[in-house]
Amino acid sequence: MDLIRIYQCLCDRTRLRLLHLLSQGPLCVCHFQEILGEPQVKISKHLAYLRERELVQCERQGNRMIYALPARPPRELTANLSCLQDCIREEPIFQRDLARLRKLAPKIAGSDSEACC
Repeated sequence: MDLIRIYQCLCDRTRLRLLHLLSQGPLCVCHFQEILGEPQVKISKHLAYLRERELVQCERQGNRMIYALPARPPRELTANLSCLQDCIREEPIFQRDLARLRKLAPKIAGSDSEACC
């Protein structure tokens, strides 16, 4: 994987937040909306950018699109995501995102393939 492609993806706060959340597990676009408080269009645009550069993958489940990190991420991506985790431990916005994800976790676990937030 080309490092330039990775770093182009990492130079945007929204994409960093999306990748950080995906490091916790797969999520639907509506979950990102609820956690980040951003409109669906903005989140979908950034997820498409990440998908085109092979940093995320998606799968349709009923009416939902579920995004995840690649099942077998390239070594360069793994190293950079690890660095991201180290760098953002003290950043309030990322901590807030994780807190919202934890609060949403029971809803995510209980949602069926046809329903959404």
